[in-house]
Amino acid sequence: MKKKVLSKEEIGSNKGKKIVELVNDRDYLIAIVDGVPKDLSYVIKGNEKEIEIVDFDHPKGREAFWHTSSHILAQAVKELFPQVKLTIGPPIENGFHYDFYTGDNTFTPQDLEKIEKKAKEIIERNLEVVRMEISKEEAIRIFRDKGEDFKIELLNEIEDDKVSVYKQGDFVDLCMGPHILRTGLVKAFKILSSSSSYWRKDEKGPVLQRIYGISFPTEKELEKYLKKIEEAKKRDHRKLGKELDLFSYSEDIGAGLILWHPKGAIIRRIIENFMFEEHIKRGYLPVYTPHVGKKKLWEISGHLDFYRENMYPEMEFEEEEGYFVKPMNCPFHIQIYRSNLRSYRDLPLRFFEFGTVYRLERSGVLHGLARVRGFTQDDAHIFCTPEQVEDEIKGVIDFALFVLKKFGFKDYKVYISTKPEEYVGTDEMWEMATNSLIKASKEVNLSFEIAEGEGAFYGPKIDILIRDAIGREWQCTTIQFDFNMPERFNITFRDSDGRDKRPYMIHRALLGSFERFFGVLIEHYAGNFPLWLAPEQVRILPVSEKFMNYAEKVLDVLKREKIRAGIDAENEKLGYKVRKAEIQKIPYLFIVGKKEEEKEAVSVRKHGEGDLGIMEIRKVIKLLREEIESN
Repeated sequence: MKKKVLSKEEIGSNKGKKIVELVNDRDYLIAIVDGVPKDLSYVIKGNEKEIEIVDFDHPKGREAFWHTSSHILAQAVKELFPQVKLTIGPPIENGFHYDFYTGDNTFTPQDLEKIEKKAKEIIERNLEVVRMEISKEEAIRIFRDKGEDFKIELLNEIEDDKVSVYKQGDFVDLCMGPHILRTGLVKAFKILSSSSSYWRKDEKGPVLQRIYGISFPTEKELEKYLKKIEEAKKRDHRKLGKELDLFSYSEDIGAGLILWHPKGAIIRRIIENFMFEEHIKRGYLPVYTPHVGKKKLWEISGHLDFYRENMYPEMEFEEEEGYFVKPMNCPFHIQIYRSNLRSYRDLPLRFFEFGTVYRLERSGVLHGLARVRGFTQDDAHIFCTPEQVEDEIKGVIDFALFVLKKFGFKDYKVYISTKPEEYVGTDEMWEMATNSLIKASKEVNLSFEIAEGEGAFYGPKIDILIRDAIGREWQCTTIQFDFNMPERFNITFRDSDGRDKRPYMIHRALLGSFERFFGVLIEHYAGNFPLWLAPEQVRILPVSEKFMNYAEKVLDVLKREKIRAGIDAENEKLGYKVRKAEIQKIPYLFIVGKKEEEKEAVSVRKHGEGDLGIMEIRKVIKLLREEIESN
């Protein structure tokens, strides 16, 4: 990452100059002025506290680069299809998209090719990207003259008298920015796909055509990214889930509701058993709670005020209060806490549950196992005194890192999210809780970034994002303070001074949900699960029906040793059976024939490595056991 930080002396001595005048290197894209991203055309006032000039490797630099690329895309579409209307085009996690209103038309693959070609022409023109601050009235006139109805709708919602627009050549777009200086800085540009979307995400609103793209400062970076995309397609958990017979969906059951097939269910049970045992070791207490709760419960918790759009509709009964299926487990755990008087001697109390919850996600955001409507969280709630908070946070962090390492994740990014503008609880509570998160993270040598103002309204949090085998980040562990629910449900503990006090409550999920985590595991391992997780660890292949009895004898031995194994009893050639097992990614194949039976041995093939030779059954079981226990 290249960046230049201006000293106070440099800021003062360059008052009145544009930032771009201070950097010769074309790699610099934008400036961050006192924490706010700005164009390099920003004029230094002289009283700024800090000015940081950054390149594409900085998240804000990359965001501006992709934002400018979305404008290049929009300009290309307008030059080719003047009748199309503009809506919005933001940078996203990987690249950018722009939504267009095309009436009853859709973009064809041939259209996308033309648009990409035109975008590259615009890049070649090396157009200056100019920020203009104009009156809202003038902006409305400009976009009315261009027939851009959606831009006018956006303008009418802006309260300020002044707005900013960006101009490159003849193209003008409403935008807050910042943007890079010239279109020519985009050296590699690629349209990836297109799809339908809705204006303002309203399924009853106008249908739009969305075009996705990616861009980079060099062709080499684009090539690397496209290879990563190809690898990601091969690892797609939806594709592998079907090929490996792990899970499925059914339209008869409903979108976003997962059917776990036997192989997938075996892996889930292995994960659950491991997680259950580890929770017990660390002093957590198991609980089970219902799937539904009375309306009053969700009124007290605040879910009906703040979360109702994500809850399934109310179930009503004759002369009874309505019920809702639960979107979260926390109110139930609080009820267990309230079932007894609690003393400071009882704390900390750590309740955990593999609790299934239901959330009414919109159909447009559902995605395989990653975004579903019914899922099971490895949920826990810790009730503790203020003095116990720091040790509890350290314990959760240690637990989380242990679990992630067990499943093969050693690379992660950590964010600590602080107090937002609107919040519950006192400033003192927020300061103590936030400092506890920071101090605990430092004491366990956990590197982190501060996400200013990104905490939930009810408390600060730690988020751990894991990085998979091909470098993608996935949200996983969350450690979340809650100042809201203890207050709403009026829970207390009797302290050593005889007074009733409010406990601190910590929400905590290590895997997040079993569904989503399973999807991440599938993609991380590309379906080649480590031996301890593989649903079928060994497949026995008799070379002919004559050796079925010996194959069953080997199977009995493996089962007694708690090795998950099966026999391919099909009357097919050995080569066919081997290929089939390789496609199903079975870790080990035991081939049995005459010589193997005579030696009470098996011929061993390891997935991805090939033939390991003939081994005595006891010896190969020992090798399997060592591999399982090494994880």
